[in-house]
Amino acid sequence: MFLAIDVGNTQTTLGLFDEAGSLVRGWRMSTTATDTSDMLHARLFSFFAKDGLELGCVSEAGVASVVPALERSWRRCLEAHLGHRPLVVRAGESYGMEVAMPNPRQVGADRIANAIAARSTYGAPVIVVDFGTATNIDVVDASGAYRGGAISPGLMLSAGALFSRAAKLASIPIEAPERALGDSTEAALQSGLVIGAAAQAEGLVARIRAELGAPGATVVGTGGLARTVAKATELFDAIDPDLTLRGIREIWLWERAGGRE
Repeated sequence: MFLAIDVGNTQTTLGLFDEAGSLVRGWRMSTTATDTSDMLHARLFSFFAKDGLELGCVSEAGVASVVPALERSWRRCLEAHLGHRPLVVRAGESYGMEVAMPNPRQVGADRIANAIAARSTYGAPVIVVDFGTATNIDVVDASGAYRGGAISPGLMLSAGALFSRAAKLASIPIEAPERALGDSTEAALQSGLVIGAAAQAEGLVARIRAELGAPGATVVGTGGLARTVAKATELFDAIDPDLTLRGIREIWLWERAGGRE
């Protein structure tokens, strides 16, 4: 089986795929930059044991990380388990997708994984909105090339900054309210945060579609808060929480088939 690991700044998502490419188990854990390879191996073992699985079923693995220290720790952890080097998705590598940008090396590992999975699943043109620590928008044009996108502070990052700097505002449940016009402090905060995130995505996607000349480009939401934000907008054609994990697996398949020179 193949284990895909997406290491974000706040959370790490793991997915176990069978030989047919179906996701059979998924886990999520906090990202801790000081974790060693031994600590990560212990976490893996506990996840598998909890669900009645043997870690030995994993014969291949791939990691996409935006935290350099953890990229090294995960590589060592997986290399010790597998007996060979795992796939490490590198920022700036195209993996069979043209990157039509002046400096392709600026494209993060998770963003290229999202784009590859979105193109293979939904076709092109396609726009991915990934609601994580940052909200990333990744764009694949009609030719199938990666064109760039947009990056903004994520919903939880914005909420944390607001609650820490505004003394009279308290933390609230991050939920989509029924209306934009909040009639209480809690409703007003939920409107500003969740409906605000939806409105920002709507505005950016509208401009990107216009600049691409692709008004019908498919829009896919992913990331931990995608389902929450989707309740406040009709923007998304699909919500696909496993998109990045599938992209990591697709990159591994591409490399296994001899994609890398």
